[in-house]
Amino acid sequence: MKNKKFITFGFLSVALSLSFVLSTTLLAKEDTKKASTEESRLQALSKFTKVLSIVEEYDVDKVTIEELIDKALDGMMKNLDAHSNYLTAKDYKRLEVQTNGEFGGLGITVGMKDGALTVIAPIDGTPAAKAGLKSGDIILKIDNKSTLGMTIDEAVSLMRGKVGDPIDLTIVREGESKPLSVHIVRAIIKIESVHTKMVGNNILYIRVSSFDKKVVEDVTKAIKKKKAVTKGIILDLRNNPGGLLDQAVGTVDLFVNNGVIVSQKGRRAVETKEYDAHAGNTITKVPLVVLVNGGSASASEIVSGALQDHKRAVLVGEKTFGKGSVQVVLP
Repeated sequence: MKNKKFITFGFLSVALSLSFVLSTTLLAKEDTKKASTEESRLQALSKFTKVLSIVEEYDVDKVTIEELIDKALDGMMKNLDAHSNYLTAKDYKRLEVQTNGEFGGLGITVGMKDGALTVIAPIDGTPAAKAGLKSGDIILKIDNKSTLGMTIDEAVSLMRGKVGDPIDLTIVREGESKPLSVHIVRAIIKIESVHTKMVGNNILYIRVSSFDKKVVEDVTKAIKKKKAVTKGIILDLRNNPGGLLDQAVGTVDLFVNNGVIVSQKGRRAVETKEYDAHAGNTITKVPLVVLVNGGSASASEIVSGALQDHKRAVLVGEKTFGKGSVQVVLP
């Protein structure tokens, strides 16, 4: 009996010893991994600082340290993907102006597609739309300046300018045998994102040209105003380049009373979110048709895709642009 107790005790002692050794080994490996990561980080920062010092000292053009850092950050963000950007204070102000619904320029939304500067969509009623620019047009030149290697921000800066000043774009269009030259005169771009009308006696047509900050409010007003006579709704998202995520989610919520509207996944757990529909926000159950085309991008694809997934709408049109990422502005 004593031997049995001794053997059991000895076994527990060995098990505890092994556990302690294993725990110590795992902690040591974790510490080594952290130290190695920190060392690699310091080496990378040292490399960056060295190059920065060399450029400061030897570059033929005198560039301030602030300008060099801005250029470095801009290059880093642009190499992540086609939609990430580093915004200076001036760039951020320009972004705010655009999402608020008024800015100066041509009236087109552009993006990078297969490495080429591409028109996502012309905005309704703008100089670009009146000049005949179409979704999918590839911009080769802006006033004889090649767009090869040009960033989206650089292109936008060139296309915006003094109201009344002309600009010439050289574009490639599918189905055309040679490049086309398009002459446009800059103007103040005022975006009225929501347009409505009745088709016949009982079909409400709602055109949403972009998802700026008032879309949900304006669409809600339009539906409620004609609710008594509306038997069906046409939601037109053709050539809608997108906009604010909350407005896309809010628009779907007007038609869907439960379930997930869209989910967002990031590398960190805090970036993974689900946006749900709420019965209290749903204001109509009438049949719904959504119109889309190649210029329907980003937020438009969220809206049309969610309505289709929930079997709440029938989609009619063409294959959409294909942008499945969400951008967040971080200070």
